[in-house]
Amino acid sequence: MTNKLSAALALVLTGVAMVAPGQARAGDQAAGVKIEKPWTRVTPPGAKVAAGFMTITNTGSQADRLVGGSVSLAKRIEVHEMSMKDGVMRMNEVANGIEIAPGATVVLKPGGYHLMFLGLTAAPKQGEPVKGKMKFEKAGEMAVEFTVAPLGAKSIGDGDKMTGGHEKDGMDHGSHHMNHGK
Repeated sequence: MTNKLSAALALVLTGVAMVAPGQARAGDQAAGVKIEKPWTRVTPPGAKVAAGFMTITNTGSQADRLVGGSVSLAKRIEVHEMSMKDGVMRMNEVANGIEIAPGATVVLKPGGYHLMFLGLTAAPKQGEPVKGKMKFEKAGEMAVEFTVAPLGAKSIGDGDKMTGGHEKDGMDHGSHHMNHGK
Protein backbone atom coordinates (compact mmCIF):
# COMPACT_ATOMS: atom_id res chain seq x y z
CA MET A 1 0.00 0.00 0.00
CA THR A 2 1.26 3.50 -0.80
CA ASN A 3 1.97 5.97 1.99
CA LYS A 4 -0.87 8.29 0.83
CA LEU A 5 -3.36 5.44 0.72
CA SER A 6 -2.23 4.20 4.15
CA ALA A 7 -2.61 7.69 5.61
CA ALA A 8 -6.10 8.10 4.10
CA LEU A 9 -7.16 4.68 5.37
CA ALA A 10 -5.84 5.50 8.85
CA LEU A 11 -7.86 8.76 8.89
CA VAL A 12 -11.04 6.95 7.83
CA LEU A 13 -10.56 4.17 10.39
CA THR A 14 -10.03 6.68 13.20
CA GLY A 15 -13.19 8.56 12.23
CA VAL A 16 -11.46 11.67 10.88
CA ALA A 17 -13.07 12.84 7.65
CA MET A 18 -10.99 14.38 4.89
CA VAL A 19 -12.57 17.54 3.43
CA ALA A 20 -11.27 19.29 0.33
CA PRO A 21 -10.31 22.97 0.72
CA GLY A 22 -13.37 25.20 0.43
CA GLN A 23 -15.67 22.31 1.34
CA ALA A 24 -15.69 22.61 5.13
CA ARG A 25 -18.79 21.39 6.90
CA ALA A 26 -20.52 23.11 9.82
CA GLY A 27 -18.37 22.48 12.87
CA ASP A 28 -15.25 22.05 10.75
CA GLN A 29 -12.46 24.55 10.69
CA ALA A 30 -10.78 26.31 7.80
CA ALA A 31 -7.88 28.75 8.13
CA GLY A 32 -8.65 29.33 11.81
CA VAL A 33 -12.42 29.86 11.43
CA LYS A 34 -14.91 27.42 12.91
CA ILE A 35 -18.66 27.53 12.17
CA GLU A 36 -21.13 25.83 14.48
CA LYS A 37 -24.91 25.46 14.61
CA PRO A 38 -25.94 27.21 11.38
CA TRP A 39 -29.73 27.54 11.31
CA THR A 40 -32.63 29.41 9.79
CA ARG A 41 -36.38 29.21 10.27
CA VAL A 42 -39.48 28.46 8.28
CA THR A 43 -40.90 31.63 6.71
CA PRO A 44 -44.50 32.75 6.34
CA PRO A 45 -46.12 32.08 2.94
CA GLY A 46 -44.95 34.58 0.32
CA ALA A 47 -41.96 35.86 2.33
CA LYS A 48 -39.14 37.28 0.21
CA VAL A 49 -36.52 37.24 3.00
CA ALA A 50 -35.30 34.87 5.70
CA ALA A 51 -32.71 35.15 8.45
CA GLY A 52 -29.71 32.94 9.15
CA PHE A 53 -27.86 32.36 12.41
CA MET A 54 -24.69 30.56 13.56
CA THR A 55 -21.75 30.64 15.93
CA ILE A 56 -18.35 31.58 14.46
CA THR A 57 -15.10 31.10 16.38
CA ASN A 58 -11.73 32.41 15.24
CA THR A 59 -9.13 29.90 16.46
CA GLY A 60 -6.39 31.52 14.38
CA SER A 61 -3.81 34.13 15.29
CA GLN A 62 -5.18 36.86 12.97
CA ALA A 63 -8.50 38.67 12.89
CA ASP A 64 -10.85 37.58 10.11
CA ARG A 65 -14.11 39.03 8.86
CA LEU A 66 -17.40 37.46 7.76
CA VAL A 67 -18.17 39.45 4.62
CA GLY A 68 -21.11 37.56 3.11
CA GLY A 69 -21.96 34.34 1.41
CA SER A 70 -24.66 32.58 -0.56
CA VAL A 71 -27.49 30.10 0.01
CA SER A 72 -29.31 27.83 -2.39
CA LEU A 73 -32.72 29.46 -1.88
CA ALA A 74 -31.91 33.20 -2.09
CA LYS A 75 -30.48 35.60 -4.63
CA ARG A 76 -28.06 37.12 -2.11
CA ILE A 77 -26.97 37.33 1.53
CA GLU A 78 -26.25 40.43 3.59
CA VAL A 79 -24.76 40.62 7.08
CA HIS A 80 -27.11 42.64 9.34
CA GLU A 81 -27.26 43.93 12.90
CA MET A 82 -30.33 44.69 15.00
CA SER A 83 -30.20 47.33 17.72
CA MET A 84 -32.51 49.45 19.86
CA LYS A 85 -32.45 53.23 19.46
CA ASP A 86 -34.97 55.53 21.14
CA GLY A 87 -37.23 52.55 21.83
CA VAL A 88 -37.30 51.49 18.17
CA MET A 89 -35.76 48.26 16.93
CA ARG A 90 -33.52 49.02 13.95
CA MET A 91 -31.91 46.68 11.47
CA ASN A 92 -29.05 47.72 9.21
CA GLU A 93 -26.62 46.03 6.88
CA VAL A 94 -23.10 45.79 8.29
CA ALA A 95 -21.33 47.14 5.20
CA ASN A 96 -17.86 45.72 5.92
CA GLY A 97 -19.03 42.50 7.56
CA ILE A 98 -18.32 41.30 11.10
CA GLU A 99 -14.79 41.16 12.46
CA ILE A 100 -13.90 38.08 14.49
CA ALA A 101 -10.80 38.75 16.60
CA PRO A 102 -8.27 35.96 17.27
CA GLY A 103 -9.69 33.68 19.96
CA ALA A 104 -13.11 35.38 19.82
CA THR A 105 -16.52 33.84 19.23
CA VAL A 106 -19.31 35.78 17.53
CA VAL A 107 -22.89 34.52 17.80
CA LEU A 108 -25.29 35.45 15.02
CA LYS A 109 -28.74 35.23 16.65
CA PRO A 110 -32.20 36.75 16.61
CA GLY A 111 -32.08 40.34 17.89
CA GLY A 112 -28.37 40.85 17.13
CA TYR A 113 -25.99 40.13 14.29
CA HIS A 114 -27.57 37.83 11.69
CA LEU A 115 -27.61 37.01 8.00
CA MET A 116 -30.41 38.17 5.74
CA PHE A 117 -31.29 35.86 2.85
CA LEU A 118 -32.73 38.29 0.29
CA GLY A 119 -34.82 37.49 -2.78
CA LEU A 120 -35.97 34.04 -1.70
CA THR A 121 -36.42 31.68 -4.62
CA ALA A 122 -37.89 28.97 -2.35
CA ALA A 123 -39.10 28.84 1.24
CA PRO A 124 -37.03 27.12 3.95
CA LYS A 125 -38.81 23.89 4.98
CA GLN A 126 -38.40 22.20 8.33
CA GLY A 127 -36.44 18.98 7.96
CA GLU A 128 -34.80 20.09 4.70
CA PRO A 129 -31.32 21.62 5.30
CA VAL A 130 -30.42 24.73 3.31
CA LYS A 131 -27.00 24.54 1.64
CA GLY A 132 -24.84 27.62 1.54
CA LYS A 133 -21.36 29.09 1.69
CA MET A 134 -20.04 31.66 4.11
CA LYS A 135 -17.37 34.02 2.79
CA PHE A 136 -14.56 35.23 5.02
CA GLU A 137 -11.96 37.85 4.17
CA LYS A 138 -9.00 35.56 4.98
CA ALA A 139 -10.42 32.03 5.35
CA GLY A 140 -12.27 32.24 2.03
CA GLU A 141 -15.48 30.28 1.48
CA MET A 142 -16.77 27.56 3.80
CA ALA A 143 -19.68 25.31 2.86
CA VAL A 144 -22.42 25.08 5.47
CA GLU A 145 -25.84 23.48 5.88
CA PHE A 146 -28.46 25.48 7.76
CA THR A 147 -30.86 23.43 9.87
CA VAL A 148 -34.42 24.74 9.45
CA ALA A 149 -36.25 25.46 12.72
CA PRO A 150 -40.00 26.13 13.06
CA LEU A 151 -41.49 29.55 12.34
CA GLY A 152 -40.66 31.92 15.23
CA ALA A 153 -37.99 29.72 16.86
CA LYS A 154 -35.59 31.63 19.14
CA SER A 155 -32.78 29.14 18.67
CA ILE A 156 -31.99 25.89 16.92
CA GLY A 157 -34.21 23.15 18.30
CA ASP A 158 -36.64 25.68 19.80
CA GLY A 159 -40.23 25.50 18.64
CA ASP A 160 -41.50 28.31 20.88
CA LYS A 161 -42.98 31.35 19.18
CA MET A 162 -41.72 34.79 20.01
CA THR A 163 -43.85 37.89 20.17
CA GLY A 164 -43.55 41.24 18.50
CA GLY A 165 -42.46 42.57 15.11
CA HIS A 166 -39.38 41.08 13.46
CA GLU A 167 -38.86 38.25 15.92
CA LYS A 168 -42.41 36.89 15.73
CA ASP A 169 -42.21 35.78 12.14
CA GLY A 170 -38.63 36.59 11.33
CA MET A 171 -39.66 38.58 8.28
CA ASP A 172 -41.77 41.59 9.30
CA HIS A 173 -39.61 44.33 7.83
CA GLY A 174 -42.60 46.57 7.23
CA SER A 175 -43.61 46.76 10.88
CA HIS A 176 -44.02 50.25 12.30
CA HIS A 177 -41.73 49.14 15.15
CA MET A 178 -38.87 48.37 12.76
CA ASN A 179 -36.64 50.84 10.96
CA HIS A 180 -34.74 48.97 8.26
CA GLY A 181 -32.82 51.93 6.94
CA LYS A 182 -29.38 53.35 7.34
